[in-house]
Amino acid sequence: MKPFLLFVSLFISSFAFAQNSAAEKAVLEVEKQRFDAQVTRNYAVLEKTLGDELLYNHSNGNQDTKQSYIQSLKDGKQSYESIGVQEQTVHVYGNTAVITGICLVKATNNGQSINSKLRYTDVYVKKGAQWQMVAWQSLKLAN
Repeated sequence: MKPFLLFVSLFISSFAFAQNSAAEKAVLEVEKQRFDAQVTRNYAVLEKTLGDELLYNHSNGNQDTKQSYIQSLKDGKQSYESIGVQEQTVHVYGNTAVITGICLVKATNNGQSINSKLRYTDVYVKKGAQWQMVAWQSLKLAN
């Protein structure tokens, strides 16, 4: 390969990597904002970061939509004390991002205290300039 073509190829590859890194950082920032909003009950942030078509699959097998999930927080059925991320990986595919991770959740669910270590996968879709979570699936790990 000619030196100029090699340079152009490397430049384009590094530009694509930089863009992907920026997208990865943006998605992880929205994920952090969402976790914080769950703990602080910041419904405005949840309305912004959760997609209207959200399917939230809890580790106990229950499923919520965006509306039922936010309502459960408002009604006090679900209450988070803390969400601590232990591991997190994000892969961006155009306007879709998949996050996998492990987190520690201290919460109350229907009056019962929960102290769980969860492995989770969630999916974000970029709508305009906003990343929104459209799917969550988690399972309990041994503490």
